[in-house]
Amino acid sequence: MLNLDLSGAEVLGSAGIHRDGLSFAQGVIVDGPVGRSVDLSGYLVLPGIVDVHGDGFERHLAPRRGAMKQMAEGLIAVEAELAANGITTATLAQFISWEGGVRSYEFAEQVFSHLRDVAPSMVTDLRGQLRFETHMLDFYDELPDRMSDWGLRYIVFNDHLPHDRLQAGVQPRRLVSQALKARRSPEAHLALMQALEAESDEVPAALDWLCAQLGKRGIVMGSHDDSTAAQRAVWAARGVKVAEFPETLEAAEATADAGGIVVMGSPNVVRGGSHNLNVSAVDLISMGYCDALASDYHYPSARRAALMMWQNGMRDLKGAWSLVSGGPAAVLGLSDRGELSVGKRADMVVLERSSLRVAATLVQGRVSYMTGEIAARFMG
Repeated sequence: MLNLDLSGAEVLGSAGIHRDGLSFAQGVIVDGPVGRSVDLSGYLVLPGIVDVHGDGFERHLAPRRGAMKQMAEGLIAVEAELAANGITTATLAQFISWEGGVRSYEFAEQVFSHLRDVAPSMVTDLRGQLRFETHMLDFYDELPDRMSDWGLRYIVFNDHLPHDRLQAGVQPRRLVSQALKARRSPEAHLALMQALEAESDEVPAALDWLCAQLGKRGIVMGSHDDSTAAQRAVWAARGVKVAEFPETLEAAEATADAGGIVVMGSPNVVRGGSHNLNVSAVDLISMGYCDALASDYHYPSARRAALMMWQNGMRDLKGAWSLVSGGPAAVLGLSDRGELSVGKRADMVVLERSSLRVAATLVQGRVSYMTGEIAARFMG
C-alpha cells in the first residue's frame, strides 16, 4: 500500500478541478503531505469508477458456452480488464434464470462461490449482483439464505418470459437458439416456458414475500426494464428502489418522482441511444432522470460515456464523472468512495490529459493497473 503525494496533476475534487495536489496514506486520502512526491504533470486524476452492473465478464468465465474448469483464473482476467478501464469497484451481474446455460442456477453457484472466495485476494473491489427471474418460484424459499452464503447485497428482478406469445399459443422467437444454449431440446425448452407461464398468477404474492424478507436483511433491490409508471409503483411498494435500465421516460420519471434511483447503461450514451430502441440515456440525463451509469456489457463505455458528456458540454466534468463514481457508490450504499476528498478511500484513475487514456488505476492506494511513462514516475 503506497503513501504518496501526487503533484502537478489536475485533480477532480469535491468542488471540481484543482491543482493543489492529492495525498493518501494507508489507503485513505489525507489532508497534507505524507513524504514522497510523484510529479503527475500532464495527467488528470479522477475518482475510481464504481460499476454498479456489468456482465462483460462472461467471456472470461464461459468461453465457447462452457464454464472454465479453473474459474478463479477467469476472475483474475476479469480484474485485469476492469483495472485497465479505470474501474475500482465492480459489480458482476449474474443471472439465475429458466434460460439455462450461463444463466442457470448451477452456473451462478460457481460464479458466486468463486467470487466470494477469490475476491478478498484481488486489488479491485469485486462484488456480485444477482439477476433473478421472477418466475423461478421454486427458488424463493432458499434465496435469502443463498444470497447470504454467497455474500451478495444486491438483487435485480427480471422477467424475460415472452408472455404475449405464450398466451397466444405462438412459438417464442429464438426458441431453437435459446434451447441450444440451455442444452435442451426446443420441445423441452418450450414446455418449461409454458409451465412457468401457467404459474404467473402466483408470482406477485411470492414477490411481496421475498422482497419483504430481503428488505429486512438490508439487501439493495432493483427492477429491470420497467416500461410503465404502474410497474414502478408496484416495485416501489415492495421497497425496490432501483430502476435498472427503464425502457421509457414514463418509467424513469415515475421512479424519480417516488424518490427512487435510475441506473442506465453507458453503451446507451456512447451509441447515442438504446440498441433496443428504448428511451435514450442521454435524454434521461439531460432531464435529470438518471442517477448512475453502469458499464452494462462493455467495460470501456463507463469512462467513455462520462468523458463524452464533459467534452460535448452536456455536463461539467464533476457532474459527468459523478454518474460513474459517486452516483453508483450511492446505489450500493458505499459512502466511503466515489469522490476524492479527505477520509475517503484512495480509489482513483489517472488519465493522460492529452489522450484521456487510462494510465493508472489505484484501489485503496494499491496499484491495480499502470502502463507507460507514468510507471517510471511512480517508481522514481
